[in-house]
Amino acid sequence: MKGVIFDMDGTMVDNMLVHHEAWRKNMADHGITMTLEEIKEKVHGINEEILERLFGDRFTKEERKLISGRKEEIYREIFSPRLRLIEGLDQWLDDLENAGIPMAIGTAAPPDNVDFVVDRLGLRSRFQSIMHAKSVDRGKPDPEIFIRSAEAIGLPIEECLVFEDSVTGAQASYHAKAPTIIVTTTHTEEEFTGFDHILAFISDYRDPLIETLRKTLPHPDNHL
Repeated sequence: MKGVIFDMDGTMVDNMLVHHEAWRKNMADHGITMTLEEIKEKVHGINEEILERLFGDRFTKEERKLISGRKEEIYREIFSPRLRLIEGLDQWLDDLENAGIPMAIGTAAPPDNVDFVVDRLGLRSRFQSIMHAKSVDRGKPDPEIFIRSAEAIGLPIEECLVFEDSVTGAQASYHAKAPTIIVTTTHTEEEFTGFDHILAFISDYRDPLIETLRKTLPHPDNHL
């Protein structure tokens, strides 16, 4: 673990159900009825790619952009009063930072949502790289976001530990050949069968596994 790469939504903040809620409302505004289960199953990745994948040429490129923007506005309106880091993450970020472990965020979220989370929570100075949907050509499950994040912090991806929450993200880290820990905010362990690069599952960053990792950090203040 020479470097750590965090996905953001569902991994740093527990917001995926808010995204699902925002998608359902946004689709309803366009006369499209989708259940939360359908959204959970089908809606993942970069917004414009989602709309094109689900609806083909029903919407023009400009319409997809507008629908995407409105969905994110709805999301931020809903999530703003609930915004906080997942339990234990603030301390874990402190520990990694104090140990001199370079950190990156590699997320499929659009730039405005990244700024919304990172700046409101005062996280920007902790990370050597922050990449979002506009930083890459191909969204998850393509591994580009993780490979480029590792390059940005000066490490081979194989030497970086990835924290993820989604099956799509796990597919991306698998293709990147990055060892991964899954935060089970959104999906159950059973949904990740078939992956041999997943080291463990945690519900939040108070998990005993984090204490085990903490003890390996190369720093005199690693709370041994």
